[in-house]
Amino acid sequence: MKRIAMKFSGMIASLALTVTIMNVNSACIFLVHQPKLPEGAQKLRKF
Repeated sequence: MKRIAMKFSGMIASLALTVTIMNVNSACIFLVHQPKLPEGAQKLRKF
């Protein structure tokens, strides 16, 4: 059981990093609802 949890935790971590990168490089259409990003996410910007 512990072995399966370790495999899934790696996949979840990579998925979270991918979603964060996509979120940092996009902007909300509605300017009122642009959520603030965490401090560490700013270094993932591509522009």
